[in-house]
Formats: sequence, C-alpha cells, structure tokens
Amino acid sequence: MLRSTLNLGILAHVDAGKTTLSERLLYAAGVIDSPGRVDDGTTRTDSLALERQRGITIRSAVVSLTIRGTAVNLIDTPGHPDFVAEVDRVLGVLDGAVLVISAVEGVQPQTRVLMRALRRLRVPTLLFLNKADRRGADVDRVLAEVERRLGITCVPMTRVERPGARDARAVPCPPDRDRLIQALAGNDDALLAAYVEDEARLTPAVLRRELAAQTARALVHPVYAGSAATGTGVAELMDGLVELLPVVTGDADGPVSGTVFKIERGAAGEKIAYVRMVSGTVRIRDRVHHGPDKVTAISVFEDGEWVRRDAVRASEIGKLWGLTHVRVGDPVGGSGGPGARQHFAPPTLEAVVEPVRHEDHVALRAALAQLSEQDPLINVRTDGAELAVSLYGEVQKEVIQATLADDFGVEVAFHAATPLYLERPAASGEAVELLHGPGNPYLATIGLRVDPAPPGSGVDFRLGVDYRGVPLFVYRNLDEFAGSMAGYVREALRAGPHGWPVSDCVVTMTRSQYSVPDGPPSTRGPLSTAADFRKLTPLVLGQALAAAGTIVCEPMSRVRVDAPAGTLGALLGALSRLSTAVEAPAVRGGEVTVEAVLPAASVPRLQRELPGLTSGEGVLDTTYAGHEPVRGRPPRRRP
Repeated sequence: MLRSTLNLGILAHVDAGKTTLSERLLYAAGVIDSPGRVDDGTTRTDSLALERQRGITIRSAVVSLTIRGTAVNLIDTPGHPDFVAEVDRVLGVLDGAVLVISAVEGVQPQTRVLMRALRRLRVPTLLFLNKADRRGADVDRVLAEVERRLGITCVPMTRVERPGARDARAVPCPPDRDRLIQALAGNDDALLAAYVEDEARLTPAVLRRELAAQTARALVHPVYAGSAATGTGVAELMDGLVELLPVVTGDADGPVSGTVFKIERGAAGEKIAYVRMVSGTVRIRDRVHHGPDKVTAISVFEDGEWVRRDAVRASEIGKLWGLTHVRVGDPVGGSGGPGARQHFAPPTLEAVVEPVRHEDHVALRAALAQLSEQDPLINVRTDGAELAVSLYGEVQKEVIQATLADDFGVEVAFHAATPLYLERPAASGEAVELLHGPGNPYLATIGLRVDPAPPGSGVDFRLGVDYRGVPLFVYRNLDEFAGSMAGYVREALRAGPHGWPVSDCVVTMTRSQYSVPDGPPSTRGPLSTAADFRKLTPLVLGQALAAAGTIVCEPMSRVRVDAPAGTLGALLGALSRLSTAVEAPAVRGGEVTVEAVLPAASVPRLQRELPGLTSGEGVLDTTYAGHEPVRGRPPRRRP
C-alpha cells in the first residue's frame, strides 16, 4: 500500500516567526479553529510550559495537516543556537523544509547556520520571507541579501504589494522567464542545450517540472513572501509545498526501516519513541530494536490528532510505546534510512549541577538520566557525589534548570560553565596485568595498547587476541566479547590522566586469559567472571595512557563576522587578541566578512564586545572547529 506523505520541517532564527507560521498552516488546513499566538502562550507546537513562558521553541514538536490530499507531518524545530542538536536530529528525517526569514531583519546568524545544515544534508528547502506587514519590511532587499549572504539560487514565486504596511498583500507572481531559465540552466546542461537550440521548447510546463526537480535536489530554492500573522502569502506557500517538494510514497509492504528521532516521557513516566518510517510496517507486539523490547502501543496522526492504531506504515511518523532501551538516533528495523545522515557538533561547555535540597540527590540523578535519553548530547558525568552536565550555551543551562524544577520537582543550582576539554594520546603506550600477577586482584589477564589517531576520529577498539584466551562460558562468542570490551574501554576513557575524556585513539587488546578450576597451574583458580574483565580494564588502560602521555585540548570555534567595512580595523584588533588564526577579510561593497578560529571559551567575550566594535551592526556566526592543544597555562585538573 502506498501513502502520499510529506515530512516537513519549519526552521528559522529566533523570533523570525516559524511557530506563528506553523499555527497559520494548521489554521488554513482546518486543523484548528484559530491560530495560536506565541505571546499568549496558545500555540499548538510550543507545548512545554517553559516554551510558552519564554516564547521560544525548545523541543521539536510534531503536528499534522492535509494539503490537497497529501498528509503533511509538520515538525516545528528550535531556532536558538543552544538547541542546534535538536535541529540537526530532526533534519535527518525530513523530506523537505521551509526556512523562515524576517522581511525586516533579513539574514540573521542562525539563518546561516540552519541553511548550512540544510545544504549539507541536501534537504529540499523553500524560503518564506515573513513579516511583510511590519514597518521596515523590504522583500526585495532581503531577497538580494539572502542570495548574497547564503550563497544560494533563489526563485521568487510571489510579490508583495504595500510591503511594510498593515494591509500588505502577497500575490502570485510567475517567475521571470529569463531569470528562471538562467537559474535552472546553470544546473542542467541538457536544459541549456534545449534553450540554445530552440527556446520555444521550454514551455511554462517544462520549466515548472524542472523547477520541481531541481528543488527536490536542493539546487534551487523557491521563495514565497507574506505574513504568517495575517495569513497573506500562506496559501501560495501551501501550494508550493505539495507541488515543489518531494512527496514520499513509501512502500508499506517493504522491509522495515525507520529512525527514532525523539524520545519523551508519558504521564505515567513511560518512554515514548517518535519514529519516522522509511519503509515497511511496524505493528503492536513487533520487536523492532536489538533486545527483548516489543512494541506495546502505537499512535499516528489522523485529522490533526494523535490517534491509537495497530500499525505505523512507511512514510508516516508514529509514537511507539514499550521500547524501554531505545535511544535517540537508533534505527528501527533496517538501516534507519535518512536518520543515518545525522551529524552533531559536540557540546563545548560543562557545568556542575547540585540540588538545592540535599535529599534530592537521587531524584536529580534519575531526572538527568531521563533528560539524557531525550537528548543524547546531554552527557552527564558523575564523580562521587558531583554531577556535571555538558552544554551548548547559557540558555540551554537555564532551560535544563527550569525543566528539572517544573517537570521533576527538583530545584538545582549550576556552577559557572567551563570549557569541555579532552585528552589525546601523545604517543603509543602499552600495559598488561597478568592473571595471578602481583598487584592484580582480578581473575583475568588483560593487555592493552593505546595509539594516537587523527583528530576527530573518536575511539576505535580492536581485538588482537584469538578465542583461546576468551572465556566463552561468560561471553557467548568472540563478537560479544569484543563488544563488551569495547564498552569497558569507552567507559574507562571517560576520564584520562588529567580527568578529561580521552579521544582520537586506537585501543588494541593484545593479551587475554581467564581462570578455570581445572586448567594448567598458570590459569588455575575460581572461574573468571565478566566483572573481572570489566574492573581490570580501567586499571590496565590507565597504565597504558600513563606510558603514552596525553595532551589536553580545548574546544575551538570558527567565527564569521559580517560588519560595516569601516569597522574592519577595530574588528581585526579584537580578533587578533582572542584568536589563533585570522583569515584575510573579504570586502563586498560596504560590508566586510572576517573569519577566525578561536577558543570556544572566548566566544562569549567576542559576543559582548561586537556591538561596540561594529556600531551595533555586526553579525556573528559560530561553528565547532574541533579541539586543539591548550596554549599557555593548562586548565586545572578535572576532579
């Protein structure tokens, strides 16, 4: 059975109007009787109390509507840069997206971050220039700015009469033929040849089909304009959604394949997994993930509401109950389809968190465990009684603090956030602890070698022993032993000699032996257990790392600053003081663009200084740029 579905993302810089647009789309499709207002806290997609209070989107929300017979699953995503992981996670399950840009403010920092992510994942994207009814709106100016600053090919689909006035009205405007041919021919040699040979062959229908094809390949971006608040221009956008974006007709009878892109807790504390199905059908009582869990209940969209069903089918988004061990990003059935494309920049900050009431320590641990399920990039580190949480920024810290208080009843206090350093091996190091050897309290032999690996490569574990040294009465086969040892190694690498996580290394198991009651004298003794190998691994690995030595590295950020050309001198001076590398500036007209790489810890200072350096007109964009060895005085040892 084939179903026509469009899984659509709405993305924007904070306050550009994406949640308002989501509400207007629901209203225009007849799902709700009146559009909610962010200021009034009545929106359908911002369901968290904190979202309503702050007027920002924190977690992606899913609602449904129907446009001309096509089921559209609408995913409203966060716009604040502290929640970029939530955005990236959602992009992997989208068929298309709408990037909302204010017709007043134009391209803003997060606009560029989002467009880069959309282009990296080749998500077909329409643009909606919002707020055309606001004072200062200039659709033509912003359209030119979009093409210049985002570096994309735009095709205007509407024009606005009386922009900047309360009665501004968007009207359909067929794309200028010459401009459209120029945009499309640059990506298609056959189209260019047809234009040269016989321009009359390029009829409006042919050009419209080619526009849809190139939009689906994320080569061009149709642009609509209007106002989500008044609704003008929204009908034209809705037509574009189903005409120009690739509507999916998944095969419900094919192999089961999907991706878990969100996890939340129900009213009774049960885990609920959001899954985007690529192929096949999942039914109640199916086992869809490695392990014993079975699906106990399913909900899908129907007429704008979540309704219970006995199955979720290809191209649909469903909520699954019963998968207690599933995590965000896990595949359902096969490879997981588009979810495999996910790419997350790691958090660069860490803050210690403490309960205000001492008796809430246990509750705090449980609450943080649930939050890390919902966002796998919220890593929680435990060192005795101390708890530390990895973060993207101060707003995320405030959100976690409010969520713990509102949802779990746990009042907490955060210490000041510090950079999240890591350690890399400086050289190769090896160590071994022998069964029955002096100082080895465990019934196992383990030998480990640590070798440096390229920056950004993570941790690779390799098994360099054969089955004769593996206790197969504990681990059923060699693969299970290798998987368990890899887990023990990664757990041990969470804290290196300086207390920071160790990364960018290859760990090879070079020796292994176990104890048995009837073995030769060198291995005779009580039966070894999994605990012996688990507990001995960090001791041996610590010795190998001590022999190799480690280098402490700090997170770096690549910053791009767009500012008036007259402020270049002051800007270069500030960047030179903060950064490790400043690239040659690019000057275009009266604007200059400067890129530099600097420690992530210096970015907040640059953000504070930027308005004064650029007469209030500078725009800062940051991306993760890896980790580099700390220069100068090393950080204090992590507990």
